[in-house]
Amino acid sequence: MRLAVLASGEGTNLQALLDEVHGREAEVVGVGSDQRTARALERARRAAVPTAVFPLGAHADRAARDAAMTAWLEERGAELVVLAGYMAILDEGFVARWSGRLVNVHPSLLPAFPGLRAIEQAVGYGVKVFGVTVHLVDAGVDTGPVLFQRAIELPGATDPEAVHAALRPLEHALLAEAVRCFARGTVREDPDHPRRMLTG
Repeated sequence: MRLAVLASGEGTNLQALLDEVHGREAEVVGVGSDQRTARALERARRAAVPTAVFPLGAHADRAARDAAMTAWLEERGAELVVLAGYMAILDEGFVARWSGRLVNVHPSLLPAFPGLRAIEQAVGYGVKVFGVTVHLVDAGVDTGPVLFQRAIELPGATDPEAVHAALRPLEHALLAEAVRCFARGTVREDPDHPRRMLTG
């Protein structure tokens, strides 16, 4: 499967995909970013994966930026697009174009704590169980059907950075497994639950 990744920052989730599925179940054919300084771009270059940057200021508006991004992804022959720490809001047209083939990883057990600063929200709420959700992207904010979730108990957690460090291995494992399921063609809707996807 031809996989494209969008990332805005450090790129640890991208690195996990490069390490776990690239050249095996999938080929990472491009990495795009909204940030010229994203370390994810350097990770991609080291793996000889083509990169491109789509800063919002270089386009008339978000729709134009995302249309340019879609054109680039289509040129790369992308079949699946993974948002791996991509922090820019996507235009509805982009989401519709990649519907059913646009995957996001979110550091909470959705529907709890959607949106930005999810871990900070959870720490502030005083939860004892944290987790990661890999889901399809729809027009809402972290509202798409769930592919995978995994939780860990961190009673007494007060440091969001420490929580995120504990969650990263879950993010890496679940994203890679989601890509493998798409590559195997085993992802399908759950007939008994419209908000959930079956992966086996």
